This record gives sequence, structure tokens and C-alpha cells, in this order.
Amino acid sequence: MKKQLFYTAYMLYTFSYYAHAQQILIKDSIVFKKEKNITFNYKQLILPVSLMAYGVIGIESDAIKTINSGIREEVVEDIDKKITIDDFSQYAPAFSVYALNNLGIKGKNNLRDRSIILATSYLLMTSIVLPLKSVSNIKRPDGSSDNSFPSGHTATAFAGAEFLWQEYKDVSIWYGISGYVVAAGTGAFRMYNNRHWLTDVTMGAGIGILSTKIAYWTFPYVNKLFQKRNSENSGMISPFYNGKQMGIGLILNTK
Repeated sequence: MKKQLFYTAYMLYTFSYYAHAQQILIKDSIVFKKEKNITFNYKQLILPVSLMAYGVIGIESDAIKTINSGIREEVVEDIDKKITIDDFSQYAPAFSVYALNNLGIKGKNNLRDRSIILATSYLLMTSIVLPLKSVSNIKRPDGSSDNSFPSGHTATAFAGAEFLWQEYKDVSIWYGISGYVVAAGTGAFRMYNNRHWLTDVTMGAGIGILSTKIAYWTFPYVNKLFQKRNSENSGMISPFYNGKQMGIGLILNTK
């Protein structure tokens, strides 16, 4: 079972890394270092759309359902103790962007801009994940509820991983790789804990990546709205950890 989960996490990570590597090799796939924010290119849709397509197809595909059932049977048979690290690791990639900046390792955007981008990504991700959970009515592997599809933890983790990738790929590719390793591990642990099917995880991963990409593509327009409506106000959106809980905090200063 451990080998199967390791393979699943490795598959998610390898697929993600390969797609990003292909983007680097194609001149127009990503912006160059001198440009501040990413611009739209259809090639960047390959990874998230492929992951999401696997998740959607898996809802009706007998072959993929068999894979889902096989993982669940192994989980029920071989795993006695759940590991709740995925409740925290889902936030780790996004939190790392702020931690690295606090350590003096500057990313692509300043505090304000990257916070707007992250908030936009999370807003998009939530607006997709929650309705899908409501309408899909897919039972979780442990039978606890009917909101299994897609995995919100995995979506959060991969949104953060793409955020870390975009902010630091020009500083060091290893920052981005580490974010995707953590995100893939989060997805694997959701299955390890018998909370999600493989199709839930792949769908969540695709949604998370796509949400952050859209957040970067639309940032110039979102930023103009912020500047126009809040020219005399300032604010900051940042991850927080109080020793027991992790989340996203919003601080506003109004004049």
C-alpha cells in the first residue's frame, strides 16, 4: 500500500514537473525574468486541464473506478492510524512564499501584489471546489459524507505550489519543485487517510493549479480595481499560524 501511495504522489509530482519543464523549453510558454507577471498562453492549460479531465472521466470510467476501489481496499486493510499532517501541509507551499521573503529571499512580487494574487487564487479555487462538492454527491471512501469530489485540501496545496513556483522559479527552480513535492504528498495523505479517491485528488490538483495561473493572468486587471477603489486604503492578506490552526488573515487600514 505504501508503495502504491508513493507511486501516486510521485505520479502527481512528476506530471507537474514535466509540464513545467516543457513550459520552460517553449519560448512563449512563460514570461521572462525581466517581466513581472505571467501572461496567458494556452500551453499552460495542459497540466491543470489534464488533471481535471482525469478526475471528471473517472466519475464514470469503470477502469478508473477500479483503481479508486483498489486504493481504498488497501487503505482499509493495511492502515490502522491516520496521519493528519495534510491538514497543515496544504498551506505550507503558500506560507513558504511569505517565509522566504521574511528571510530576505525576494520573490517576483512585493507583499501587496502577491497577497492580492494569492487571495484571488483562493477565491477562484473556493468558488469552484465548493459548488462541485455540493452537486457531485460522491461519497468519501470512509463513508463519512457525500462531498468527496474534489479534494479541497489538495486544491489548496497545489494552488500554493503554483504560487511558490511562479514567485521563485526565477530565483531557484528548487523552490518550486519543493512546493510541488509537498502538494503531491498532501494529495497522497488524503488517500492514505481514507478521505478521498484518486480522482478527487487529481481534480483538486488541477483546480488549484489553474486557479493560481488565472490569478496571475488577471492580476493587472484586479490590481487596477484595487487601485481605483482603494486609493486611500491599504491592506494585507497573509497566511497565519497561532500554534493550533493555520489559515489566511486579512488586515485593512482605512483612512
